[in-house]
Amino acid sequence: MNMKYDLKTLGQDIVYVKPVLTADLPDEVRAEIGDLREVFAVHNTKGEQLALVADRKLAFHLARENHMHPVTVH
Repeated sequence: MNMKYDLKTLGQDIVYVKPVLTADLPDEVRAEIGDLREVFAVHNTKGEQLALVADRKLAFHLARENHMHPVTVH
């Protein structure tokens, strides 16, 4: 079966999840985070940060709830 696929959209549903030390964040962000030493950032394929969340499991859940495919970045 032949199906047309728009290659311009390939990979646009992927987001990258990476750990971030709270010490590396701006003061105003750290003030809202509380006692956490590490949070997880969710980024799109253009490198734009979409979210900061408390743990990896929540980051993956957030991505899937928004029809995205999360991938871990080391």
